[in-house]
Formats: sequence, structure tokens, C-alpha cells
Amino acid sequence: MAILSIALPIPKRQLFDYLYEGTPLPVGVRVCVSFGPRKLIGVVWGVSEKSDWDISKLKSIETVIDDSPIFNTSLIKLCSWLAQYYKHPIGDVIQTAMPVALRKGESCLAKPIQYWTLSDVGLSADLSTLSRAPKQRTLIQLLHNQDIVKSKARADFGAAAIKSLVEKDLIKLIEKVPSSVSTWQQDLIIQDKPIANVEQAIAISCIEAKLNQYGCFLLDGITGSGKTEVYLQAIEQVLKQGEQVLILVPEIGLTPQTVHRFKYRFGIDVGILHSGLNNNERLQVWQQSANGQLGIIIGTRSAIFTPMLKPGLLIVDEEHDSSYKQQDGLRYHARDLAVMRAREEKIPLVLGSATPALETLNNALTGKYQHLKLNRRAGNASLATQHIFDIRQQPLKFGVAQGMLDRISQHLQQGSQVMLFINRRGYAPALMCHQCGFVEHCKRCDKPFTVHKQLYKLQCHHCGSAKSIPKSCQQCQSNELTSMGVGTEQLEQGLASHFPQYSSIRIDSDTARGKNKLDNMLSSINNNEHQILIGTQILSKGHHFPNVTLVLILDVDGALFSGDYRAAEHLAQLITQLAGRAGRAEKPGEMWLQTHDPGHPLLQDLINNGYAHFAQYALLERQHANLPPYTFQALFKAQALSARDAFDFLQQISQLFSAANGVDIKDNVFCVGPIPALMEKRQGQYRMQLLLQSPLRSSLQNAIGQKIKQIETLNLTSKIRWSLDIDPHDFS
Repeated sequence: MAILSIALPIPKRQLFDYLYEGTPLPVGVRVCVSFGPRKLIGVVWGVSEKSDWDISKLKSIETVIDDSPIFNTSLIKLCSWLAQYYKHPIGDVIQTAMPVALRKGESCLAKPIQYWTLSDVGLSADLSTLSRAPKQRTLIQLLHNQDIVKSKARADFGAAAIKSLVEKDLIKLIEKVPSSVSTWQQDLIIQDKPIANVEQAIAISCIEAKLNQYGCFLLDGITGSGKTEVYLQAIEQVLKQGEQVLILVPEIGLTPQTVHRFKYRFGIDVGILHSGLNNNERLQVWQQSANGQLGIIIGTRSAIFTPMLKPGLLIVDEEHDSSYKQQDGLRYHARDLAVMRAREEKIPLVLGSATPALETLNNALTGKYQHLKLNRRAGNASLATQHIFDIRQQPLKFGVAQGMLDRISQHLQQGSQVMLFINRRGYAPALMCHQCGFVEHCKRCDKPFTVHKQLYKLQCHHCGSAKSIPKSCQQCQSNELTSMGVGTEQLEQGLASHFPQYSSIRIDSDTARGKNKLDNMLSSINNNEHQILIGTQILSKGHHFPNVTLVLILDVDGALFSGDYRAAEHLAQLITQLAGRAGRAEKPGEMWLQTHDPGHPLLQDLINNGYAHFAQYALLERQHANLPPYTFQALFKAQALSARDAFDFLQQISQLFSAANGVDIKDNVFCVGPIPALMEKRQGQYRMQLLLQSPLRSSLQNAIGQKIKQIETLNLTSKIRWSLDIDPHDFS
């Protein structure tokens, strides 16, 4: 009987011993075990000759699910490092790394795929009989050349057309088991490529020189400088060697245009991984990548766990984006994980951004990463000019000053598109009584409700609570209720009435919800169907709009006075990225920033000197303030129905890290707090935080490693929910 250490998906920082009769199973194989009254899917994570528990009390493994490990050696090491570094239960780490279908115990072997093909009747059908059904006719014509996957046929031609062809007995459904033989190398056809300029050529040659060995590059290129072309030409050499490329993008919205460009250049299928896919679709890409059947895999944050048979290159596009940091469960940062994976796989890693995160920039400036710069826009495009518009003492119409409305009109009359950015969805951020000043607010979060006029409701954007817009004030019964502030919905209505001859489109999480919705909206913009673009941060994420010549940013003053020390960095990145949406083709572009504080040093430095200059001074500021990247942080978060319980729990943790409890003073681990979170109450619970900080990463890791077991046994753990965030980014 072998003793196997099993990682189970429960919040315990330990492995569990089980007995297995027979040859010990290799690490990485899934098994089904009994855990109390439940049956759990676990993963073998070690073999032992003895156990800390009485052998007679150990249970036996009930079912072995896999014939071979689902993780390769590098991913096993990566998961172990994740659990150790982020002080997270190993079982949860492994669950995060697996597709949902595998977590449920489904086979890791490729499933048969359903295809539509022509029936015997369809093979000899007269297409003229389908002249009044163009979708059906087109589908039949395509099926004469090749079978079409069921899901793709449904998406492209619709359920009604397919149902009609089935009823006519023209098509039938068949199943095929995907071939395990990789064919993408034979399909690889490199399309003509533009000649790289000097800066691009240097970057490409530096990356190619590091193929088949570890090297980390920061590709620091201004917006529109051709970073994607550098990726493409570096990828070409990797694919020619028969190796695979994994590319991370921050948002689902970026994947369609990226995938199209890569498919066109190389003529091969591209694997896509993001939350918009169902479990079977994600599992299929995971399997194809693991078997080496895909040359290129593009995905969002969790795609970093995708196994590759022959890894050749890792790319993290828009590496500064905050969406790479997971904010619940295993709070990993995909960019940092990419560095560890590239080192383990011995392959190069490219981190691309026009506005690098200060941590990444510091690593490049200190020589830890190789710094590649692209300071020129590709082709004939010129950088957008940037301006500040002082709106003090000026009347505003739906949040826009009259001078800006005139500027918008000029650009529209020239046949160009304009983009307006405001980071607030809904009609208005608050509803107030004009008589008594009462504000309708969410009692669970103690924050004002956002007004959504089109849906005729008030909604809390923090907990999701909603109710109908009241007709009178609940405090004084007055009917004089007025909305305060501006959101995307109000801005859209105002611009539509002010410029009725032009079409406007709003892109935010309300309008872009649904499969392929965002992709269709972006396509309509590039087809010039809309002239006025209104949106939130979705619009700032690297999209290419060649006809946009004016970008207007509204209401950013709040970020200048935030309690989060990263707010200035995020604002500078946002402004620079948005400015990069204008003037990306032959037409010159301009960006205007409306503000009540035109003399603010951050805005003046950014507008006049650019992001690189701002970043150098921001790093100097961080250094003097002893903030990351010059120190290292860990954040304990606690939430409870009682603020006192959350505070007392963190106070106990704070005492554990004092010198009296065995933490060496020379380790310089300092505690700040407990203090309320920036948003103290959310979803009916009070939230407190305790920050640990040290100038040495190892000191912080050692101190937390020594005390984490004690923290789990504190007497208040039954009353509160708590979490640990290593290298925190979110203090809200």
C-alpha cells in the first residue's frame, strides 16, 4: 500500500494522505477521494513512505481518473511556487490552474466534435431551390468543400437556417474525434510583412537572439509604434522552429482583432481562451495546446496556466493593465507568473506596453529586464497633440464645456470620428432631493445608487442591489428629485440631441454584454457607421480606430485626490492610452482633458513631458516614500457584520508580527493598521485592512510563512472572512 499526498480543493494549507494499492501514481494525476461526507476530485502531489497520521485511519483512493499526469513538470513546479509565494492552499492553486471541466472530473482526452456535413440528398441538391434562402444556400455551398463545426455553423448562419436544412434532409450531424497529429506546421504560410523600421528591427533581433533560452524584455513603445508587428516578426521565427507561442491580453474585447491579425499573417488556427467561452470550448483549446496541435494561443489572465508541448515564446501585451491581477481567491498577478514560467520553460518573455507599470519599468532601468524602446509611430502617423481645457466657471452641457462641443463639431464636419471617455456607466452617479438634500443610497454599501434611466432603476454598482426610481423623496416626500453628475448614458443622450445628424454609440459593460456584442460594435465603428464614440475604460484597451482624430476625457479630477498611492500611475496610464487612440492613421489627432485643476503638477508633467518623464519622477517619489517597487507589501483583509470583530481579528494578527512574538526586528517587517478599507462597508459587511511592509521580499515571506498557521487558528476566524494578498494592487 502506497501513501499518496493529495491536493484537495479546500481552504486548508496542507496535503491529505490517502492509501493506494498498487504502483504509486505519478504527480499530476487526478483521483476521486472521500472527504467527510463528500466526494472530491484531487490531484496526486507526492508519495510518502510514512504518514503523520495513524495508517489504520487513512482512507483509500476510490477512483483514478487519469492514465497520465494532466500537468507537465514545469506547471507542477509553477503551482508549487504559487502556493508558497502567495501563501495559498495548494489545492486551490491547482483548481485555479485547471479548466472547469477537469475540476468536475471529466476526461482529459479529446472529445468527439460534432460537425454538419451534406447528406446524400444534399450532395445532389439543386441550389436554385434555395434562391430565396441565402443563408441556407451559402451553408450548402460551403459544405460541398468541407464539414463545418456545429457551434461555428450555428454562430455564422443561425439556428433557423440549420433547422430548415435538417427538415429538408439536406444536412446531417456527424462526430469526429480530433486527430492528435499536429498539422499546423504544414499549414503555416507567412504573408507579406512590412519592412521594420530601425527601432523595430533592433527589438526583433534582440528577442530572436534569446530564443531557446530565458530572457525578459520590456517592449516600451508609444501608442501606434508597431509593437504588434514586433510580436508578429518574433513569433514567425518561433513557429518556423515548430514551437508554440502563448500571448496574454488584458481584456476579452482585444482578442477578436488580435486573433484576426495573427490568423491572417500565419494562416493557421489560433487557440482562444477567455471567460466568454463555455467549459467544453476552453477544455478543447487546453487539450490542443497540451498536444502541440496549436501554434498560437491567445487568452486573458488565466491562460497563463495553459500547457504547451513545445513552448517557444511568451508575450504579455499591455502588461501594465490591472486586470492581470486576480482580486479574489488566488490573488496572483499573471505578468509576474509569466516571468516565473518563462524562466522555468527557458524561453524568452516579452512585456509590451506604451505605459509600463512602475514595477516593470524599475526592473528594466536596473537591468533585470532588457529595455527595448519604440519612440516613433509606425508609418506616416504622428502623435496626437495633448491639451488641458480649464472648465472652472464655465457652464457644462451634459458634462461637456461649450468650447469642447465646438471642437467636436469641427472634427465631425471634417468626416472624422470623435471619442469621449467618462469612467462612469449609467445616467448619473446619484439621485438627490432638491428640497432637503437627501441622497438615495444603498444601505448595504452606504454608497449612493447610480441612476439608470433607460432601465428606470437605481442600481448599486458595488453589490448589485437595485430598485425602481422613486417618484418622491422618502424623507420629505418632495417630487423635486434631480440626478447629480454625469454617466455614459446621459452623455450619449445629450450628444445625440446636440448632434442629431451624426450617429453615436455607447460602449460600456451595460451595452457590451453578450457573446460577440463588443466585437460587432468595434467592427461597426471601424466601418464608420458611428461618428461619436462614448465609453468607459473598454475603449482605452489598445483598439485601433484609424478615423478617430479627437479624444475628449471628462471628469478625471477625482483620481487626482485618491487615497490609493497607485491612483496617479493609473490616471497617467489611462490618459496616455486614450491619447493614443487619436491620429493613428494619416489624419493628425488631438486629445483634450477637461479639468477643474489645470495647474496640477501631474497633469502638467504628463501633457508637456510625456509618460516616460512622469514615470521617472513617480519612481523617485515612491523611493522617498518607501513604497513599491522599493519595498514589498502584503495585505490582510477582514470583513464581518461587526466592524469591531474585523478590527480585533487584524489586531491579533498585528500582535503576532511584533518582536515579542518571535519576529526578528532586523527583518524590518512593519505593520500599518488595522485601518478601514477605502470603502469601509460593502454588501452589508464592514471591511478592515492590515498592511505588512518590508524592504526585503525574503523577510516578508519568511515572517508570513512563520505565522500563517497561527493566524488560521485565531479564535475570531469563525466570525469573519479574511484573506491575504501578496503584492496588493487594490486597497478599496
